[in-house]
Amino acid sequence: MDRIETIEQLEEIYGRFDDIAAASKDKEIDYLTPSYRQMIEASSFVALASVGARGVDCSPRGDKGQVVYCINSRQLHLPDRRGNNRIDTLRNLIEDPRLSLMFLIKGSGSVIRVIGRAIISVDPNLCEKYQYEGKLPRSVLVIDIERVFFQCARAIMRAELWSEAQKETAKSLPTAGQMLKEATSGQFDGDSYDRGWLERAEKTMW
Repeated sequence: MDRIETIEQLEEIYGRFDDIAAASKDKEIDYLTPSYRQMIEASSFVALASVGARGVDCSPRGDKGQVVYCINSRQLHLPDRRGNNRIDTLRNLIEDPRLSLMFLIKGSGSVIRVIGRAIISVDPNLCEKYQYEGKLPRSVLVIDIERVFFQCARAIMRAELWSEAQKETAKSLPTAGQMLKEATSGQFDGDSYDRGWLERAEKTMW
C-alpha cells in the first residue's frame, strides 16, 4: 500500500494551502458575519467533534428550532439536551476545550463549520434561559469562536442528502433494537426496545 506520511507528499497531490483558490481561503474568518449567523440560526442540527484522553469523539446535537445560539460575533451557546448520559463530549471538553462544529441546514447544500474552545457552564440563569416546556438543560456549552467558514455544497450534492430517495432508503435500515441485539450477540431484547421507543422518546425528549 502506498502511504502518504509527510506534508510534502500530501502537497504534491493536493497542492499547498497558499496556492488554493482565493474563495477557499477568504471565507475563513474569526467572527460571525451576518450571513454566517443567519445560517447557524437556521440550523436545527450540528455535529460536535472533540478530543480527550479516551480519544476523539463526534456526536450529534439537535433541537426544535435552532440548536446553537449566537450571542455575539465571537461567542455561541449550545444547551445540552437529554441524551444517553455517556457524556463522551463533555468528558473530552473537561480535558481539552477544543471543539469543532459542523452545522447542517435541512434542504441546503451549504455546511457551516466552526472551530473554537468551550467551557461547560451550569449557571442557573443561563440554563433557565434555554428551558423548553419547563425542562432545563443540565449544562450549556459557552463556545468562543476561533475560526468559522462554509463548506461548498459538493458533498451534500453527491450524497443527495435531502432527496426523497434517501427517505425511502432509510425505511430499510436496521432499527436501534436490532443493532443492540447484534452488538450483544443476541442477549438484548431488541424487539421490546423498539416497541417502546417512541413512547420513551416522547417522555424524555427534553
